Amino acid sequence: MTHVLRFEAHAFGRPYHAARVRIPARSRDTELHTHADFHEFMGIVSGSGEHLLTTGVEQLRPGDVVLVRPSDRHAVRGSMPDGLEFVNVAFPSSIWQGFLDLTRTASWSSRGPVTFHQPLAIPVFEQALARFQDSPSSYDLLRFWIELLERLVPTGTTAPGVPDWLARACTAMRAEQNLRGGVPRLLELAGVSPAHLSRSMRTAYGVTPTAFVTDLRLEHAASLLAATNTPIAAIAARCGFTSQSYFTRTFTAAHELPPRDFRRRSQRAFVP
Repeated sequence: MTHVLRFEAHAFGRPYHAARVRIPARSRDTELHTHADFHEFMGIVSGSGEHLLTTGVEQLRPGDVVLVRPSDRHAVRGSMPDGLEFVNVAFPSSIWQGFLDLTRTASWSSRGPVTFHQPLAIPVFEQALARFQDSPSSYDLLRFWIELLERLVPTGTTAPGVPDWLARACTAMRAEQNLRGGVPRLLELAGVSPAHLSRSMRTAYGVTPTAFVTDLRLEHAASLLAATNTPIAAIAARCGFTSQSYFTRTFTAAHELPPRDFRRRSQRAFVP
């Protein structure tokens, strides 16, 4: 059975989650799992191990960097004699995609997690972990991405198959005033027909325009719930939901917590 993990179950309102993970050689494998709504980078610090995938087994060694996406099912095993140690940095998929759009960075579409061998990237993971332990900000997440990709992605590599007009429109949709306009506003920003937008969104990102907008609205709502005391009805309106009840149903389905409970748990994470 595959376990499904959600970002807020671990991050509680923080922009990213980081942890040092040690898996002894004789311990059981980690549980086979997927991610509902987040990506993660694993930076292998020491030891050796195996990455257990539906496509086979990959060896892990110090200096490896692995990108795991929501569609990937995986588990990790430590190998003899010393087991495996790595730093794990997880972050919401919707924000990651916005960063790739904004920077015109290539996304990776190969089957299974994407692995690089770049020992110079491991200090970037250690720095992200240190910042996480001291109330990290969104700028810390951006710093991690920029410093990491400078070591992993050749200069000038741009996202294949993502037209400039689509990247610009998707980035602009993150502004609250555009978000309230929903798919009609996305169409205005894109300047193409509904059919062309739908085809392009599916090709580039694997989602419909409606799903894309809904994800952005839920992401913004989660940020407002965690960082403000704005009434839930007002947050629903600011994010473009037609009613508080519809917002509550949609948010609860996505996060497995109603907005009120999500706010309570998120804000408690910042209070000693």
